[in-house]
Amino acid sequence: MIVSKDTNPEKDLYYLGAQVLEVLASTDTSEVDYVDIFINLKSKIQITNSLYALSLDWLYLLGAIEISKEGNIRKCF
Repeated sequence: MIVSKDTNPEKDLYYLGAQVLEVLASTDTSEVDYVDIFINLKSKIQITNSLYALSLDWLYLLGAIEISKEGNIRKCF
């Protein structure tokens, strides 16, 4: 699932994580709401809520983002 030869590259976590990071980098605030990122991302690419959550998990494991209890995403770069 992280990198797969059987699926489209648009469904790989590397690609989806990069798209999430691009949305985070384009914001001026340090924290962005979970839903706001999803809406912004959905307007750019076709992504399901489950793939979005999985890509956030991937970025969290890499240490690229932090997720607050309120559901806000904070970039760590």
